[in-house]
Amino acid sequence: MGDFIRTHRDVAAEVRDNPNAREADSTPFRVLSLDGGGAKGFYTLGVLFEIEALIQKPLWSCFDLIYGTSTGAIIAALLARGESVTSVQGLYKEHVPTIMRTNDARRRTRELQRLARQIFGDAKSDAFKTMVGIVTTNWLDEDPMIFKSSVSQAHGSRGSFVPFYGCEIADVIVASCSAYPFFDPHTLATSKGTVQLADGGFCANNPSLYAIADAHLPLANSRENIRLVSLGVGSYPQPPFFKRAGRAIRDWSIVKHIPSSDFIQKILDTNTSSMETLYKILFKDVPAIRINQKYTEPELATDLMEHDLAKLERLTQKGRRSFGAHEEKLRSFLLSTLG
Repeated sequence: MGDFIRTHRDVAAEVRDNPNAREADSTPFRVLSLDGGGAKGFYTLGVLFEIEALIQKPLWSCFDLIYGTSTGAIIAALLARGESVTSVQGLYKEHVPTIMRTNDARRRTRELQRLARQIFGDAKSDAFKTMVGIVTTNWLDEDPMIFKSSVSQAHGSRGSFVPFYGCEIADVIVASCSAYPFFDPHTLATSKGTVQLADGGFCANNPSLYAIADAHLPLANSRENIRLVSLGVGSYPQPPFFKRAGRAIRDWSIVKHIPSSDFIQKILDTNTSSMETLYKILFKDVPAIRINQKYTEPELATDLMEHDLAKLERLTQKGRRSFGAHEEKLRSFLLSTLG
């Protein structure tokens, strides 16, 4: 791969020493952005499987910056520390159905925390091989809180910047995935103080806008030099009402809110579309690929709490097929300077 592969530490040093270094660099700056969507992240993994097969390299080595929200945060963190897509798929098949079929929000949260700790241990952001951004929501202040791995991503206050606010990866992932009322908010001690955090999807279920802002502003890439690959989780019909009602009855933490699944999904879907519209308006000159196919077949009805593994594996198959419609452009984006 010649001189292409550089760690985020190398890029950070370039920008620190010469803020305009990336402006003069003709190598495309590649950004991977991964939406939230709970169990529907199986679709994202289908697309990523094909991308990894296309480049025949670990994904972290192809992307200079990986952003993720909620389930996208899990995938982003695993890829950035060097995991293959096949490895991530194995973890999802083993654990996602178990967590999502857990009946109580408190128990579901504990299971998520246990799993995050099992997978990431006490590792911090220096375990990543490329730059990362993880989106969470400050639940009390109603603000986005983005955990970044490199000072070169800071938009200000560089002197006090602490990667990931000093937090461990496991805690940040749990925070980004805490979609209330299905999961409890996550209280976390950070370098900025103690905060109560919730799912990043409440402020940026599609984190592309934040990712492009980092790439263009503090990382000093010209717009035309950025290559954005933005992956959704697909769009599907909602499950039948009786299925959602049955889930609520089994989960006493949301029994008073049987329609809450519909409501939360509507919020996330609207947020996703809003962020996509904004980055098209604000960064319309940034070359981008967006993969997020819509399906209308009743048999594909699903939501973020899906735990039927057979259906989730169908979402993976749909993701792999969605890749096909964008293969040539992805080839141009990702292989133009790779050896």
